[in-house]
Amino acid sequence: MGTTQETAMVSAPIRDAAAGEQLRARQVYLVAAICLLVGLGIGYVSRGLQSPLLVQPRATNGQPSGPAAAGMSSLDQLKQMGDTQAAPLLEKLKSNPHDSALLSEVGAIYHGSHQFKEAAAYYEKAVQADPKNVALRSKLASNMYRSGDVDGAIGQLNQALAVDPKDANALFNLGMIRLQGKNDGRGALDAWQRLLKSNPQLSPERKAEVQKLMADVLTSMGRQPASQKGVRP
Repeated sequence: MGTTQETAMVSAPIRDAAAGEQLRARQVYLVAAICLLVGLGIGYVSRGLQSPLLVQPRATNGQPSGPAAAGMSSLDQLKQMGDTQAAPLLEKLKSNPHDSALLSEVGAIYHGSHQFKEAAAYYEKAVQADPKNVALRSKLASNMYRSGDVDGAIGQLNQALAVDPKDANALFNLGMIRLQGKNDGRGALDAWQRLLKSNPQLSPERKAEVQKLMADVLTSMGRQPASQKGVRP
């Protein structure tokens, strides 16, 4: 498995911008670049994949105030920058609406600007144009999950694995989404066991990361990892 694919398995998800922070265009492009490098967590489903829901305090005038207002402002800036960056590509799509590479670029921009529903829509079009592209399906699945469609995300990953049963990103993401989206520890373990078995070339660091996740799930299920059986404190 290549370096990019391995990075995708353990990449940290993009967090909401810090309260009050003024995001510059350079930062947004950096976010998008990081997303591309990790397969857009695309392939990059990792710990804390789904951003937590924020409870926004209300001011007396009915408008968000304090850190919540600053956070909304930052997200609005991300959206505006994403729309601006996507505009020339959307213009190109008018003359070539089935260009999977171009559709994927638009999806990447919208993902980087936290417009996950819009990103999913463009990745879905890219997949329709290139249905056997496993990487595109993994990116589509990630954005579907982030926009709240857990079952749809799992369905896309299963379709990706029907094309390539050994794809490490799809297997890793399937485990994470089953665990976080479905509270399905057994399903997560099954996906990660398949990942380790079908990818013996996995680097020691990546293998250790997956094994740690599996150990955590086993512990939460009240089962002791096999590597710790018989070990006394």
